[in-house]
Amino acid sequence: MSNVFDESTLAAVEAKLAATDQLLASAYPGDSGARQPVHTVYVPGDKFTVGLPEAWGSNALAAAGNAAGLAKLAAKLNLAEPERLGELVAAKLASEPIEDLRLDFEDGYGNRPDAEEDAAALAAADSVSAAVAAGKAPAYIGIRFKCFEAPTRARGIRTLDLFISRLLANGPLPEGLRLTLPKVTTVDQVEAMVFLAEKLEEAHGLEAGRIRFEVQVETPQVIIAADGSHPVAALIHAGQGRVSSLHYGTYDYSASLGVAAGYQSMEHPVADFAKDVMQVAVAGTGVELSDGSTNIIPAGDPENIAAAWALHARLVTRHLTRGIYQGWDMHENHLVTRYLATFAFFREGLEAAGTRLRNYVHKIESAIMDEPATARALARYIHRGVACGAVGAQEVTDLAQITLAELEAIALNRSHAN
Repeated sequence: MSNVFDESTLAAVEAKLAATDQLLASAYPGDSGARQPVHTVYVPGDKFTVGLPEAWGSNALAAAGNAAGLAKLAAKLNLAEPERLGELVAAKLASEPIEDLRLDFEDGYGNRPDAEEDAAALAAADSVSAAVAAGKAPAYIGIRFKCFEAPTRARGIRTLDLFISRLLANGPLPEGLRLTLPKVTTVDQVEAMVFLAEKLEEAHGLEAGRIRFEVQVETPQVIIAADGSHPVAALIHAGQGRVSSLHYGTYDYSASLGVAAGYQSMEHPVADFAKDVMQVAVAGTGVELSDGSTNIIPAGDPENIAAAWALHARLVTRHLTRGIYQGWDMHENHLVTRYLATFAFFREGLEAAGTRLRNYVHKIESAIMDEPATARALARYIHRGVACGAVGAQEVTDLAQITLAELEAIALNRSHAN
């Protein structure tokens, strides 16, 4: 028998691949298992109140006509299980209407006198602290400050400083704190944000890495740079573990490429190209990805509301089927179709995914031979459905014949003991 590959050969290979092993472990740690919100709601920075999430949910439910109206709308949108969807979405709008909320000090707030924005940033922090203390804050909440381009840089940094410092004066930072850095064009801007995060942590005695942030992709330069590289991939790693997600900015990005206003959309080819690059950039990093928004609002006359709901439901379903599990909502009535379309997506494939996962876990012969990677995808799909409220724990047990802990272990490629 041949014995060419002795211990010294293995040692040489290990030495050659040590840097690769380190790169994969540090730069591509995989899914953290943290819950990803299904959407981000944006409101002007000076408009948030403790009661806003509850009011949005109540108004959205009333606009749809409660559970019965939701069921009728689901049927009209050709979604499966309309009555069940109506019940589930009505419960969601009552219990957790907004999963992620961003108080906007950028485009949604505009340029105002410094004293006015200073006061608004402090008031926003006070309102967030009050909402957290009252148990009425969304699971994820924070601000979008102005971008790091020269004209707005100092203002954005000041608002960030005021907001974080006031939050900490009121108590600990919210567990679900989210900060959004918009209109990023270069990796240097992300590195500057890392520097600012470090300064905040040092000044306030926070643990290293506590301040994380989202990057908003709204310029073509961050997709393809002058040298032909893809900064959107590089900036994730330049963020030193602080970049939590990438968000696509529908209208700024489309406008920067010369797309006429009437054709700017989440489904325009230029949008799909940018999001394809972003999706490849985040793969394996644990960084989340979010689609953008539609500016077609479900408001006004009944015909306009119905048309806007149909469009929004289709756009939400579209990004879900493309593997993008989050988007933006700009109006309270968007919540209706956000949850109808999202819950339908996770329920329509539930029986098939649960059965395939059961067959894989329990080694039951079937017409489909799934591999470990596919089993993880099946489990992650169901796991996301459970996290947002579309799927119940008992349904997982009945279909897949596994516990939620076992489901999560498969989804995250971890042993059940961990």
